[in-house]
Order: sequence, then C-alpha cells, then structure tokens
Amino acid sequence: MHDLFILVLNAGSSSQKSCLYELPLMALPEHPPQPRWQAHIDWTRTAGQAVIKIKSQDQIQTQEIAYTSRPEVMYKVLHTLVSGPTQVLESFQQVTLAGHRIVHGGTKYAAPTPITPTVKQDIQDLISLAPSHHPAHLEGIEVLETLLPQAQQIAVFDTAFHQTLPLAAQVYPIPYSWYEKGIRRYGFHGINHEYCAHRAAQLLDRPLAELKLICCHLGNGASLCAIKEGQSIDTTMGFTPLEGLMMGTRSGSIDPGIILHWLRHESLTGDQISHLLNQESGLKGVSQLSGDMRQILEARAQGHPGATLAFDVYIHRLAQAVAAMWVSLGGCDALIFTGGVGENAAPVRAELCQRLTGWGVQCDPDKNQLRGEDRDIATADSAVRLLVIAAEEDWAIAQVCWRWHKERSTH
Repeated sequence: MHDLFILVLNAGSSSQKSCLYELPLMALPEHPPQPRWQAHIDWTRTAGQAVIKIKSQDQIQTQEIAYTSRPEVMYKVLHTLVSGPTQVLESFQQVTLAGHRIVHGGTKYAAPTPITPTVKQDIQDLISLAPSHHPAHLEGIEVLETLLPQAQQIAVFDTAFHQTLPLAAQVYPIPYSWYEKGIRRYGFHGINHEYCAHRAAQLLDRPLAELKLICCHLGNGASLCAIKEGQSIDTTMGFTPLEGLMMGTRSGSIDPGIILHWLRHESLTGDQISHLLNQESGLKGVSQLSGDMRQILEARAQGHPGATLAFDVYIHRLAQAVAAMWVSLGGCDALIFTGGVGENAAPVRAELCQRLTGWGVQCDPDKNQLRGEDRDIATADSAVRLLVIAAEEDWAIAQVCWRWHKERSTH
C-alpha cells in the first residue's frame, strides 16, 4: 500500500512556503514529521528579483532569480520536486492532494473545502478583505491546476476556526445593519490556534474538551485566541488582521477618532492611513528603529530609549489582551506561546508572566531560557501551565487534507 503525498502551499504577500509530506494511509504520526521537500520564496529583496531556498533530504539550494511574474517562479520551484539534486518524486502524478492556506473565508467557509470554480470565485470576491494575500493564493491554485491536474486541491481557511465565536464576540457596537453586510469580527491565525489547542491537550495529557486555553500567536502579525472545549470563543483580530495586539509594523487597536483626525486635519488619504497603520506602526513605529522583536530586544539591552518604550507598550497591551481572553473563558488552564516571538523571545514570556503573577502564573526562569521542542515552562506550583509550542501551519494543513481524504476513502 503506497503512502499519500500531500503538497502544501502557504502563500503570503511577501513570501511563499511550500512543503511536500509523505504520510502513511492508515494513521497520522503523533508528532510533526519532517517534510520530504521544502521551498521558500522571498519576493521582498529587490524589485523583480526573488530569493528561493529549497531543501530536500541533505540537499539545500539557495539562489536569486529575476522574474516578471510570480507564477513563473512557482513553476520553477515546483519543478525541483521532480528534477535536479532536490528531486523526491518520479512525477507530479504521485501527488494526491494539495492544501492551501487561504487567509479569509468570509462568512461562508467554516471547514476545509475542495477547490472548485465557485470557491475560486469566492476567494476572488474576498480580495478586498485580504488584498495582500488572496491574489497570491489564487496564483498558487492556478499553477497547481496546470502542474497537478489529477490532485484534489483543498482550501483551508484561516478564519474558519473562529466561526464558533458567540454573536456577542462577533458583533461590533455599530448599527447592526453593517453586521448584516459582513462587517464583523472574523479572526485570523485560526489554523495555528486550532493546531496549538490540540497539541496542548497532548502535552497536558488531558481531553481538549475540558480545557480552557489562551493561545498567544506572537509573530510579525500577532493575535490571541480564547479556546474553550476546543472551540474559539474570543480572539483579538477582527474584521481585518489590523485589530488587536501591537505587532511588528501594525498598530493593532487604536482610537478610531485618530483616523478621523488624520482625515479631517492632516489631509491623509485612505491609502496613506492604511500604509501608516500596517507598515509603519507597531514596534517599528514606536521604536523608530525596527519591527523585528530580535532587534528591539538587542537595542533595549543596550539602553535604547525607543526600543525600551516599544517593548513596554507591547507588553502592556499584550497583558491587557490576555486578561480580556481570561475573562471571556472564566479562567485559564494553560497559556500557549507560539509564533516567531512567542517561541523565541524569552524576555517577552518572562515579562508577561510577571504581570500575571496575581492570577497564580509562575514561570520557571531556567525552563524559560531553553529552546527546542514543545515544552511546559511553568513552575511545579504554577496555577496555570505555560506551554511553548512551535507553529506548524503547514503540518496542520497537511493533517486536514489527510483527514479529508481518509473520510472520503472510507465511505
């Protein structure tokens, strides 16, 4: 009996990650396996130039190539699956499933969905809500339609996990007619929030259905999710990924009156305000130095006042948001740290936990400095477990595809 080959495309505005998993047909492995092949495309270095990195087995290739369209780079990268030193397949025909991370599913999609012309059109129609991501998603889908016509493509929506939000958490306090037009809290990072919830239950050796979890997805983009009995009941991102926490270059939540002030008195356009809030704010805006937490921590250690202030604002707002999720849950069994900052920035974890000591949160300083596998960094007597869990969006998407296939092959 042959294994199942699943290709995962995780396309963003500035990069694209691709992974090929070879999975047994009978049962999923308990821990994330190493992909057979991985590729990363960075579109941001120089206009018209892409940096590609491909890894398979013991082979790693990095090169910079000129391009006139993103699909032509995708074709070039995907062909390394079947040719050259990174080849792992005899032909594209071996790929059975292809999973895509799709940022926004609107109100329609609450589950993984086979991609059809209707689904593609819906993704197209939602471009206005995810303008940096959806065009790249569609390009990836169309490239695979050409290369892998035999493969079933599956859309896995980042917003789907949050479809369980109670109405009170979805509705903004504006005229209700706008909710009926789709202006509501959607939430994002759902693929990783859901994965981390299941992984937390494994680590704690407890049923997910009895856990109250706060998942802190902290990266360049950042959001919290309150997870009760395995379902999202509150989250910090909203109609767009701009709401909520202070992020690398995004402001997070601000007084909407500031935007009115800019429109009325500073003559800023909508596009200028969007750029200011999405690309020039957050850690970068406050520090006037960088949106990268690694650089902020380094500069803060050297006494840089802007970096120090940016870190302090970041922690202040993070602690406020954790408290809000805690109240939504009515308690907390475990706090999860995931994403680039959550997994690697020990000072962020330590300072947040210090703010939460009144609720019985106790972080072990030595465990907090460790790196590597998923782990609990709480002291033995902490009232709340503190879990560091590696973000595994690609593996989560591969599992979704595997389960979708398994369900249909047994009917």
